Amino acid sequence: MRILFCSRRFFPAISGMSVYAVNLLRQLVAAGHDVTMVSQYRGDAAGTRVYGGGPPPEVPGVKVIGRQSLGEEAFAEPGGADFERDVEDMVSVIRAEHRKQPFDLLHAQYGYPNGWAVLLAARQLGIPTVVSIQGGDGHWVGSCCETHRLGMLNVLNHANALLIGCESFAQEVVERLGVARERFTIVPGAVDTSRFHPAPGHVPGEAADPVRLFYHGRVDRRKGSLDMMEALALLRAQGLRFAATVSGIGPDYDSTRELASKLGLDVRFTGYADYEATPALYREADVFVSPTYAEGFSNTILEAMANGLPSVSCYAVGVVDCLRDEENGLLVQPGDIPALAVALRRVIEDAPLRRRLATTALEECRRTYSWEAVGRQIMGVYAAVQGSKPDTGFDPVLPRDPDCRFRAAPHLL
Repeated sequence: MRILFCSRRFFPAISGMSVYAVNLLRQLVAAGHDVTMVSQYRGDAAGTRVYGGGPPPEVPGVKVIGRQSLGEEAFAEPGGADFERDVEDMVSVIRAEHRKQPFDLLHAQYGYPNGWAVLLAARQLGIPTVVSIQGGDGHWVGSCCETHRLGMLNVLNHANALLIGCESFAQEVVERLGVARERFTIVPGAVDTSRFHPAPGHVPGEAADPVRLFYHGRVDRRKGSLDMMEALALLRAQGLRFAATVSGIGPDYDSTRELASKLGLDVRFTGYADYEATPALYREADVFVSPTYAEGFSNTILEAMANGLPSVSCYAVGVVDCLRDEENGLLVQPGDIPALAVALRRVIEDAPLRRRLATTALEECRRTYSWEAVGRQIMGVYAAVQGSKPDTGFDPVLPRDPDCRFRAAPHLL
């Protein structure tokens, strides 16, 4: 099958989207599919600081086409980010590649702008579409303005197939945008267990002295980076010893560092962490901390589970589908900083608890969250829609709402 995969972000941007994309691409190539990826990237200083910038790297067996999101980079100009320009660019590239050799289907990662772009391209090319709804795309895109609300509704109601990571996330999108639940196929997150695994000889739950706490991923207040600093300050005030590392970049990287300094915390900030170097960072940690407010399906929690780490996280969409309180992790309510501090204290002080949580998480990860199984499921969706006609029963022109908050801050979209 000849597949066009349209990614919202890819490496060097470190995010769950990049991890999802590269692992899916590897599965598709291994199965013998002919794959082309079109990925947006930021080339400006502001976008690079938040995401990591520059064209996407090569992926063995995949034709990779990087497209600089010049419309998004115009966020400081009158009218703000021109998402429409980037959509037109993606559609143009997809059509040009299809003319060279026709695709069998188009798969978009993110509903808007990428899902909207493939829906428009498929309308012209007469081929089916698959759209993966991920992360913030499902949590808040469409609640920001009429342009994105209608764009998301068109994608959700007219793509040939919709993939989403878990039931809690599907229910959130259903309730927020009014789409029918049966439109979604649940395809859980997955982790490359050949890459993420405990170091040889490591016993899950074992810890150094002091215990090493680890936050990894997008450094964003919506992921709980600021809450973690506040909780660490409570622990320090109680006289508890610990070491803490924050790995990654994001919109609140500077704010999180400034808060740590203000609170007098000795936190190690690694900054940008290349995906190839990430497994070693997990192996230098004892406890994974993810005080997130919402996820699509947390790749970082799966990576921590695969590395044999106990996790402290939240009763949040996209987390409760893979972590259960007191069974394979500890969960608190998002934003409850005192409760977060209590959970961290427990996992720091209670070695049997750490071992039990970490062992259960590792065994479950190996059993349930392999990319081989998830790849097969996605390819089954491809086979089901191959040869179908696209649904063209929508208006291809969206009204331009100039008041969208993401036009001034597109990195938050």
